[in-house]
Amino acid sequence: MATYVNNLRLKEITTGDESGTWGTSTNTNLELITDALGYGTKQFAADSNETFTMPDATADGTRALYLKFTSAVSLTGTRTATIGPNTVSKMWMVENATTGSQSITIKQGSGAEVTIGTGEKAWLYTDGAGAGAAVVLANPTETGTGTVTSVQVSGGSTGLSYSGGPITTSGTITLAGTLAVANGGTGLTSLGTGIATWWGTPSSANLASAVTDETGTGALVFGTSPAVTTPKITTGLQDSAANSVIPFDSDQFFSGVFSDQVTALGNTGTAKTINCNTGTVFTATLNGNATLTLATTNGTSNRATSFTLVLTNDGTPSRTVALAGGTFKYPGGSVSRSTGANEVDIWFFFTPDGGTTWYVTIPMKNLS
Repeated sequence: MATYVNNLRLKEITTGDESGTWGTSTNTNLELITDALGYGTKQFAADSNETFTMPDATADGTRALYLKFTSAVSLTGTRTATIGPNTVSKMWMVENATTGSQSITIKQGSGAEVTIGTGEKAWLYTDGAGAGAAVVLANPTETGTGTVTSVQVSGGSTGLSYSGGPITTSGTITLAGTLAVANGGTGLTSLGTGIATWWGTPSSANLASAVTDETGTGALVFGTSPAVTTPKITTGLQDSAANSVIPFDSDQFFSGVFSDQVTALGNTGTAKTINCNTGTVFTATLNGNATLTLATTNGTSNRATSFTLVLTNDGTPSRTVALAGGTFKYPGGSVSRSTGANEVDIWFFFTPDGGTTWYVTIPMKNLS
């Protein structure tokens, strides 16, 4: 009785069997041997794991030396291809040509498995150990020794060389010759101290020490005139003694014509703080008997500061206003304001001493 226990599942004829037909079985075996040296495909029929078994004495892609896996659908995760029978020991070059950009895992029994990324190929072998059979990666790992001398470099002529051991683990890759330049010059062979220093720490001194020729055979020339000086305009307008800086703010200073920035304070409630660092014109609605406090950050010790307050009464008349945050002086010792409903007063505040003393007037009143 014939058996099929070999690694290619060929028909092994028992002595004395198949009288007159032995040649047919032998030819089939020979064809299957050639298939085992060729190319074949197997397909995942669904988005799931699948077993591909080499049949007895029958042509099948599983037997091929180069085995390409495809899929009838796009895979949504890593799928496993189990190769059977688990007693077959054989070499395969496996290609993952499935769709869906997923890896596939090749297994035989409960032993080791090999995972192949999408579009990748790998040499592997099955050990045919039965239920515990393993799949082992067999990609070549020989690194070799010696010197590479003929790798071409685009734009050059000498190419790459290496020494000291395999490129994958150790050694040195060097570029022999010079870097070609577009105009046919020999190019730079190294970065001299002038260029390297200038790139690292720019200054007028090492600009002057940079190279003297820009034709491609020497070093580059960098002009050093005019001399680098510290500008007086940095983050804003600055006086000669650097005592103060007015920042550039298009919303505050240079929007169209020269203009002041307006800060809306909203309702005063019973207390409101005014900080003229945030603007030079303030608007507020008096909706309670309020104390207006001028922040201590207003003003600079040797600079005068002023601002304008547009104060609008709400619909309730006779609300009161008190000022805090400094000493306040008024024309004639007092100042009167409009107290009627919905009336508007424009206040003017001025300090010559950094906010210690404020001079206060109401140049426009009862703008109802």
